Amino acid sequence: MRKVPLLNEEIYHIYNRGVDKRDIFSTSADLDRFLISIKYFNTKKPIGSIYQHKLQKNKYKQDDQSNPLVQIISYNILPNHFHFILKQKVDGGISEFMKRLLGGYTNYFNEKSDRSGALFQGKFKSVHVGDDNYLLVLLGYVNYNDLIHNIPKTKKYFVRSSMKEIETGKYYFLDKTATIEYILEKFSSVDLFKKHCREVAGIIKAKRVEEIIPEGHFKDLGVEHL
Repeated sequence: MRKVPLLNEEIYHIYNRGVDKRDIFSTSADLDRFLISIKYFNTKKPIGSIYQHKLQKNKYKQDDQSNPLVQIISYNILPNHFHFILKQKVDGGISEFMKRLLGGYTNYFNEKSDRSGALFQGKFKSVHVGDDNYLLVLLGYVNYNDLIHNIPKTKKYFVRSSMKEIETGKYYFLDKTATIEYILEKFSSVDLFKKHCREVAGIIKAKRVEEIIPEGHFKDLGVEHL
């Protein structure tokens, strides 16, 4: 049990990385399996093995989307780590979702790779998003997290960001209505939202690369744990 319980209708930054900073994907099939799991495991109803269900025909569709464990607000999947911004919808929803996602994927990866042991670095990390200014900065950090890191060209295929859903209007994991309503409430257009996110990511990347982060800088931005 977590020391500080995660509360319903509250928003959290959830993240973790591969153990020893190792990559968590080896092939495109690995990435597909992780993405399928995000959709499939986000439901209150009991679930079994993904292999028991024919998902390949419409791989991002879920049997029951009416009772999700969490609302996915933003995400970025990278070669060796991931970020989510999640709103918990039911008691224990985030913990259950992450247990299913990471446990199921680890079992899959270990079996296909003939390995054993942990794939991820301990329990997932969680930070409460306590106010809207914090969320606005965090959206930039998560949506364009791949731009902050120097991802080798050979590994860029393994990057998946919620910004792509927003840019294309093809929503798989995000709630389309809630996402658009929030963007238009805070910005007058999707383009301005994208500009905001890029500016946030650019500031964070520049400060990290130049190694001139003044004490409290990210706290001033509203995201002191980045």
